[in-house]
Amino acid sequence: MKIALLGYGRMGRAIEKIALNRGHEIVLKIDINSLEYDISEVDVAIDFSIPSSAFNNITNCFKNGVPVVSGTTGWLDQFDEATAICTKNKSGFISATNFSLGVNIFFELNEQLAKIMADLEDYSISMEEIHHTQKLDAPSGTAITLAKGIIKNSSKRKWELDVSTSNNTIPIVAKRIPEVPGTHSVTYESSIDTIDIKHTAHNREGFALGAVVAAEWLVGKKGIFSMKDVLGL
Repeated sequence: MKIALLGYGRMGRAIEKIALNRGHEIVLKIDINSLEYDISEVDVAIDFSIPSSAFNNITNCFKNGVPVVSGTTGWLDQFDEATAICTKNKSGFISATNFSLGVNIFFELNEQLAKIMADLEDYSISMEEIHHTQKLDAPSGTAITLAKGIIKNSSKRKWELDVSTSNNTIPIVAKRIPEVPGTHSVTYESSIDTIDIKHTAHNREGFALGAVVAAEWLVGKKGIFSMKDVLGL
């Protein structure tokens, strides 16, 4: 594949390394200072840019018939507009808050646990996420996805950052610590016991590998997809 990297920070460089090792070619690297570029000869774009650049970069790809795998969060209030542009231009799109294969299994586990715990009123629920200090958004997109999975399968109606536990709210604590790739935990607690599920990333390679696998899967397809489609979950 001929790949364009939209964003060339730590994740962009990790993706480049894995893509080259898997026999692909990086033909374009777009960073915050890139003004004009030709995306038309690219097979697929992988976006790990910054929230303020993501929408324009992604939709420019769609308008040129280039499918996009995007892991940028913090811009998703424009997600519906982006998917409409994708559909209009008959392109392909996978957006995920986390491309790690392990995290996507964790998402499924989280939803199954939420279903089991839904009617057990003695348990309160809380979440915590820890990321490196360069992480721009809080809570993380991964934490929000976990919260949405719980909301879909329980009586909870919303999540809030740094609040106390309440009947219909999932409290999320977001911590920023140097050199932490990403840790997410979901806790159910009663006066009798505590149930924890947790995912800890040891490095960024899992995120990068998942993004490249998603890009390999997306080439030649049209439509809006998710990592569930990629993994057959």
